[in-house]
Amino acid sequence: MFKGSLPALVTPFKDGQVDTDALKKLVDWHVDQGSHGLVPVGTTGESPTLTHAEHDTVVACVVEAAAGRIPVIAGAGSNNTVETVRLVKAAKAAGADAALVVTPYYNKPTQEGLIAHFTAAAECGLPIIVYNIPGRSVVDMTPETMGKLSKLEMIVGVKDATGDLSRVPKQRMLCGTDFLQLSGEDATALGFNAHGGCGCISVTANVAPKLCAEFQESTLAGDYAQALTQLDRLMPLHEAIFAEPGVAGAKYGMSLLGLCAEDVRSPLTPLTDGTKEKMRAAMVHAGLLN
Repeated sequence: MFKGSLPALVTPFKDGQVDTDALKKLVDWHVDQGSHGLVPVGTTGESPTLTHAEHDTVVACVVEAAAGRIPVIAGAGSNNTVETVRLVKAAKAAGADAALVVTPYYNKPTQEGLIAHFTAAAECGLPIIVYNIPGRSVVDMTPETMGKLSKLEMIVGVKDATGDLSRVPKQRMLCGTDFLQLSGEDATALGFNAHGGCGCISVTANVAPKLCAEFQESTLAGDYAQALTQLDRLMPLHEAIFAEPGVAGAKYGMSLLGLCAEDVRSPLTPLTDGTKEKMRAAMVHAGLLN
């Protein structure tokens, strides 16, 4: 059930507080635009700066607004196993369809430590998608470790942000063809799916959900000629969004569409004027603005 374009949903703010009204409208918009699922309170949802109460509120709000129309994969990551278990249990209680659990950052566990951490998360009884992003967490889950964890019933897939497309076939061989492999990088999502992936947890899809969904559908249908045409429209937007921290780029683009304010929480800052110009130009190129 987890495939295609899955926006890593931003958390809109108003006057410094979570704007739940805007959040509910975003969920409806994504359903209308054809997004295949939603992933709230990940890094793009500014989870590092949300309080625990805000985190739980966002998950509950998105689940309620989605109302079963599309699946919700709730961010539930921490470098503290006890806290991770609490977040997974809260996501399950809220009615989320799965939890996205990042490899523990900063404290650099061994591969055995990763197995212990994710085994504890899996025991909560909610499907778990491993988030492997060594560039941020400074620990890399090897394909061999992924293979061991895939034997657990509740470890159902990975969001792979290693940037190494050769990981996809390696993990397919070690984890089996039913193990879901989702790209964590917008710019390489076509190659990722061509290697055996089934979708992308996307930052760009916050701004261009319809185009990202259509792009994913083309790749999953094997229509790579059409996917390349769609990628040509999207690539300048991928680059502009990530010229500075992606959430700031996404929120600015969404503000141009009248979807939410561009406010981000410190230590993030609003986009510089130069990046704003790149974002606007990229959105015109993609056909999102006149």
